[in-house]
Amino acid sequence: MAKVNLGQLEKNLNEVNYPLSKKDLIKYAEEKGTDEQVLRALKQLPSKEYETLADVTKAINKSQ
Repeated sequence: MAKVNLGQLEKNLNEVNYPLSKKDLIKYAEEKGTDEQVLRALKQLPSKEYETLADVTKAINKSQ
């Protein structure tokens, strides 16, 4: 799998009000027009509540 651009991820998700579920995270990312690579990575995350952007980034790093 291609590596996700974490700068792009952070730029797209820095205005999210955490905590957020995986479903809401994906919905928000789609509304923001996040690139396909980031969306694909978000869709592969475990279904849980994410407390912070750092939580999301850590989960993506684990899944790559």
